[in-house]
Amino acid sequence: MRGFFVAALIAASPLALANNVEEEKTERLDSAAVVATRAGENTPVTYTTISKKYLRSTSPLNSLPMTLGLQPSVIAVNEGGTGLGYSKMSIRGVSGSQTNVTLNGITLNDAESQEVFWVNIPAIGSLLSSVQLQRGLGTTEAGSGAFGASINMHTVGVGSVPSANVEISGGSYNTWMSLAHVNSGLTRHGFYTDIAFSYNKTDGYIRNAKARVNSLLAVVGWMNDANSVKLTLLRGEQHSGITWNGIPVETYRTDRTYNPAGEYKDKSGNICYYDNETDNYMQTHLQANYVHRFGQCLTWNTTLNYTRGDGYYEQYKAGKKGNKYGYEWKDKADFITHKSMLNDYYVLSSDLNYKNDGLNLTGGVYVSNYSGDHFGNVIWNSKDKDVKDHQWYFNNGKKADLNAFVRAEYTLAESLTLYGDIQGRIIKYDMTGKEDDGGSLDYSDDWKFLNPRAGVNYCFGHGTRVYASAALGHREPGRSDLKNSIITAAYGGSEVKIRPESMLDFELGWEHKGEKWSASANLYAMEYKDMLLETGKLSNVGYALKENVDRSWRRGVEFAAAWMPVEQIRLDWNTTLSVNKIDGYVAYVDNYDADWNQLEQVKEDCGKTDMLKSPSAVGMLAVTYMPGKDWSFAVNGKYVGKQYWDNTSCEDRVIPAYNVWNFNAGKVFHIGKSDLGVSV
Repeated sequence: MRGFFVAALIAASPLALANNVEEEKTERLDSAAVVATRAGENTPVTYTTISKKYLRSTSPLNSLPMTLGLQPSVIAVNEGGTGLGYSKMSIRGVSGSQTNVTLNGITLNDAESQEVFWVNIPAIGSLLSSVQLQRGLGTTEAGSGAFGASINMHTVGVGSVPSANVEISGGSYNTWMSLAHVNSGLTRHGFYTDIAFSYNKTDGYIRNAKARVNSLLAVVGWMNDANSVKLTLLRGEQHSGITWNGIPVETYRTDRTYNPAGEYKDKSGNICYYDNETDNYMQTHLQANYVHRFGQCLTWNTTLNYTRGDGYYEQYKAGKKGNKYGYEWKDKADFITHKSMLNDYYVLSSDLNYKNDGLNLTGGVYVSNYSGDHFGNVIWNSKDKDVKDHQWYFNNGKKADLNAFVRAEYTLAESLTLYGDIQGRIIKYDMTGKEDDGGSLDYSDDWKFLNPRAGVNYCFGHGTRVYASAALGHREPGRSDLKNSIITAAYGGSEVKIRPESMLDFELGWEHKGEKWSASANLYAMEYKDMLLETGKLSNVGYALKENVDRSWRRGVEFAAAWMPVEQIRLDWNTTLSVNKIDGYVAYVDNYDADWNQLEQVKEDCGKTDMLKSPSAVGMLAVTYMPGKDWSFAVNGKYVGKQYWDNTSCEDRVIPAYNVWNFNAGKVFHIGKSDLGVSV
């Protein structure tokens, strides 16, 4: 991150904790919604649990991917350069569409694109009690994105006492963040409320990276010894500049702030920029959760979820023909367009957990239904300026997902834990209507998957364990994977039949947790069958096509360690070394004659190649110095090795290795019953 940031925190807590035992009891019942998706301390999968304390200690300006950027095998990027706006992350090279994200046990991945757009839920890290990041296939989860990594988030739990805090942060490029959070605590009648609101803004480091985003969390609940009822509202609103366009390498080297979004030429040939080249979206999640405990061993947890998404991105299109946007005339004109989405997502999730005498048994069902409208409107054109909201395309996608699972952990002699997990999924997907070029998207398909997992965990005592696991996972194609093939066939081209992907994941790990130091080492092998990749192949109407590749793999070793040589100093380190290969990759290259007329593409057999955006070395080093309980100083650095931007392993298509360093200094001032914290 570039720039200079200052943050202030004001917190008030008028009452002390009643007792720790009661706090743990209420947290367990309130947290039952995440039991079905999370790994326990003896579960033989590779994971890291990020605490509320760590989430709050990082810069509140950051999106969650940037907050998690120092975790093992994680690479996080922010398009605007300030931490706000569009952010993405990969885990072991696995992209966002293959990473399952859940909030209180409900998947957040878009049913069609399979992505999570973090800009739609700004400041989420400040509203969470914990995050568990699983690497590999991990435990069984709902949704289509669990194909190499998962992120399980839990909103702030019930506190025993009232509390309030205000956070204000500011920095370079007119970047500001504010958060107000009030928690009533658990009353003697069992009621509680939790309300937080965040507003963030930035002008961004690159041109047009402006962002105005806000989020609201509201929780109302009631709890006694055997029951918990909770209503949760999470709402995010985003207004940000478009920053996802690529630029030539030569331009990047001379002007790192350049962004072509909204660029056009006027009648005199002067370069101009449309100021409202923006992405605008509002997402609302409403959850109703009920937990009932039958005695000490059996817990029933059910959640109803409704998610509403509504938004558009606005663009200026200069010198386009009218018939491209559904007009009868073919003259060229300038247009301002809205490409819009409106989607509804309904979920019922229910599970039973039995835990007694070394047996931890969980079974459940997850039923979801998604409907998403995609449509485009011309809101202005230079030929007929009085015509508004002319719709030139509309299509709809419907996706139903039913999955059921059973997972068991059985501990023998307090040291050996056996693990078994099996999930069945049935998915039905339908598309109707026309795409923005007029091509038909009528399509229907269904898939059935069976995903088994098994493993063993052995504890040596004194915080040391070893584990091994094997898992099989499947993933259906996404909307964009299918769309281009469908349109190609509709225009008379040869249809490419897209198959689901599958993966075998093998994990072997060692872990130690002590008072002064902790360390872990993990070997993994993720073996893919029918991975979907872009090959450069184009359809007869110019769409980039994906094809299944028979065999590919990600294999590596992960190391992590933390050490406190003295009470005031903490050292953290992690490193991932990996090999990420495609076997028998075939690329298609554009071909032109001497007059630049496009000819048939040239097929190139590249053999065994490196996967794109999958560096073979990733590492982190952090040093924290705490001279007193109210002071802290920290330095951390992230190293990302060389990576390719396509799958051909050509050395002229390389993103060079890089490293990023950050420094933070903080001080807490005590003012009566409140604390004022300042960090730079």
